Amino acid sequence: MPLWQELPLLLVVAFCLAVLIRTFLLQAFFIPSGSMEDTLLIGDRVLVNKIVYDLRDPARGEIVVFRGTAEWTPQLAEDPDPGFLAKLGRTLGDLVGVSRPGDRDFIKRVIGLPGDRVGCCDDQGRVTVNGVPLDEPYVLADSPLDVPPNREECRSRRFEEVVVPPGQLFVMGDHRLVSQDARCQGTVPIDNVIGRAFVIVWPVSHWTSLTVPETFEDLPAPTAAPALGEVSRNAPHMGDTAIAMPIIGSLLVTARSRRTFHTRRRRLLP
Repeated sequence: MPLWQELPLLLVVAFCLAVLIRTFLLQAFFIPSGSMEDTLLIGDRVLVNKIVYDLRDPARGEIVVFRGTAEWTPQLAEDPDPGFLAKLGRTLGDLVGVSRPGDRDFIKRVIGLPGDRVGCCDDQGRVTVNGVPLDEPYVLADSPLDVPPNREECRSRRFEEVVVPPGQLFVMGDHRLVSQDARCQGTVPIDNVIGRAFVIVWPVSHWTSLTVPETFEDLPAPTAAPALGEVSRNAPHMGDTAIAMPIIGSLLVTARSRRTFHTRRRRLLP
């Protein structure tokens, strides 16, 4: 075909592929806040696996993107009347992953699964899961111990022990000093999870996989039995508002990153 005929066809095919990949397989997210520092920095782009939790449930220590519940504070001010053209642009942008983030899209680390007892703190100021303290080297700056706990604010490190309800996750940010998370906003339904963030793809200097820290490896099973279909501890692991980035541009990065996963095993507002 002549170039003037072939080029539009290739663009249409690329657009359709981007929509399919963004909808069912992978989505790129931009990190605009510091709630997950230093694991995820402002400006980082991460790839999110959207099908992994169709095959298994989330695991402790994984970083997940999810839709916050009504208890979670909206992260962006909603434009009361964006206009038709703005709505159309957002719709088209969302199809290929270049739209602005939803006001309730968050990214946090999974700390507790259904049935887990999560609280803080032990005598060393550490979070405990089922009575076992977590050594968390990924925490950038922790909340102060001398601030009284408040269910409406995440200013204190201390919070009462909670039993994670069936079908829910207890999530926290790595930058506890600024993160608004399950300590004050409640647990998150597993059904609200969009996917697992598994690799930083941009900038190149931050390119790395997002693995589960060792501190989560030997935790005891949940003390309250989860309902059927919830977390399976033996399931195989597959490999602060989030702003979707173009999937077309990230496809090449994904292909390159998969080679890295084979050799190495294979942010969202506060």
